[in-house]
Amino acid sequence: MKKMKTTTTLAVMAVALAAISSCSNDHENSVQPAAKYITVNTSIGRMTRVATDADGSQHFEADDQISVYAWTGKATEFDFNSLVVNNSINTYNGKTWTASPQMLWADQGSEHYFIGIHPAKTQIASAVTDLTADSYTLDATNQAASDLLVATNLKGWSATTAPGGMVDLEFDHVMAKLIVNLKFRTQWGSTPTVQSVTAQNAATTATVNYLEKTVTADGAAKENISLTALATPQADNALSYASIMVPQSGFHTIIIRIGGKDYTYTHSGDIKLESGKYTTVDLIVGRDRIELGDVTVNDWQKGDVIDGGEAVD
Repeated sequence: MKKMKTTTTLAVMAVALAAISSCSNDHENSVQPAAKYITVNTSIGRMTRVATDADGSQHFEADDQISVYAWTGKATEFDFNSLVVNNSINTYNGKTWTASPQMLWADQGSEHYFIGIHPAKTQIASAVTDLTADSYTLDATNQAASDLLVATNLKGWSATTAPGGMVDLEFDHVMAKLIVNLKFRTQWGSTPTVQSVTAQNAATTATVNYLEKTVTADGAAKENISLTALATPQADNALSYASIMVPQSGFHTIIIRIGGKDYTYTHSGDIKLESGKYTTVDLIVGRDRIELGDVTVNDWQKGDVIDGGEAVD
């Protein structure tokens, strides 16, 4: 699977800065003129939720939004209440992006550090109050909203050093994804109607550190998560189901319900659910039992394989 990557430029509107320069004569010739606006150049690494064209190219969809935060001082230390940019919502209209409130540099020379979050934090209830410890709750019924992407730029750009005033933000997935593929023994005659595929006893809440792009699951809150049927099954499979998941350990069991009967697969160890990776579980369903093909954990390109296993009703 090829790594998919796309770049989209965000033209971010901003007010003009007051140009007060304190540069010494030694630096005047080496410093570029201060940029008038903050602009953000974004890219999305690994597998992404953006739309994909027939030719394989990818793009954001109209009405997509990101939240942008910026601060000065030190890259790993900031006062949340003194952010230079505090949750500026950038909205895409299909051609350009518009920021609200407008983003601007604090001054010409200070180094700025940036965090971007997708989907944007547009609701008061979802507002971030701590960029190093934000609460997350999985909503399996809203896969797009649950698929959290985070970007950081801690290089320390300023109004005079950012190329053309542009700051790069590369977004990565920080949640995990589970895909369950189903094949059926010939004893079924044809593909049966599957009522549900469920990830049993999985963590659904977590704490997110946007600065470090890390996720810590809340082990106390566990639920049964219904996976969503994919419109197009993965290659050589009869049916495929998937869901965004909280990265976690201690997840073992998948339940398939057919004709009112539950077929349960329990792995001997953890079924790995890792940040920025997707785990694929291939199951072969008979009328009496489920056999495991294999479990693969992929960093959107490659991963390890767990062989063996069997499920019973």
